[in-house]
Amino acid sequence: MHELIINIGNFFQSFGAAGLALNAAIESCLPGFPLPPDFLLIAMSLTLPQKALFYALICTIGSVSGGLIGYLIGRYGGRPLFNKLFASKSDKFKAVENLYEQYGSLAVFFSAFSPIPYNIFTIASGILKMNPLKFTLVSCLGRGGRFFLVSTVLMLFGETIKEYLNYVILGVSLLLVIFFIVVYKKRHSFIKAENMNITKKDNIQIKESEKTEQTICQ
Repeated sequence: MHELIINIGNFFQSFGAAGLALNAAIESCLPGFPLPPDFLLIAMSLTLPQKALFYALICTIGSVSGGLIGYLIGRYGGRPLFNKLFASKSDKFKAVENLYEQYGSLAVFFSAFSPIPYNIFTIASGILKMNPLKFTLVSCLGRGGRFFLVSTVLMLFGETIKEYLNYVILGVSLLLVIFFIVVYKKRHSFIKAENMNITKKDNIQIKESEKTEQTICQ
């Protein structure tokens, strides 16, 4: 398997930036594809550090484009096609669906940025009929954030940081998760408080209306 991944990587790398974009696109819409674009992005960024940010841009464009293909597969193929093509991933789809119910588009952002399989989310987003503009926006933010982080860190630290990139991504992902969960909970607390205030006002108005009716009847 390791040799297969190396051969696939060498094949895509032989096409330069176009190969990087193609690798990123395929990985974003094909669950089970063995080569994440990060490996190729790392290799190319270390070879030509002055082009690292350019490679990050190419990788982002390719990945988001592939994500849109995955979205269309889910949107028009639906759950039956997903189950037929990726029978072994059905349990993951249920987990994705639960995340959607809790966090909405933030779930796509986290999958795009973190090591969570982004391709499952791209297809699921189509099946669950997520707004396509919102999907594209969070995909750009998540994928772009991840790939530009990788390229920037490599530009600054080179080979010395290569082995720790996954830890960097996980660490930043964790901080983002904590931040958004706090914001999410505060937002819901605020909405809940507002709803309670509205309910109290409605109850007061109802009581005042009842008193007025009683006064008129007397």
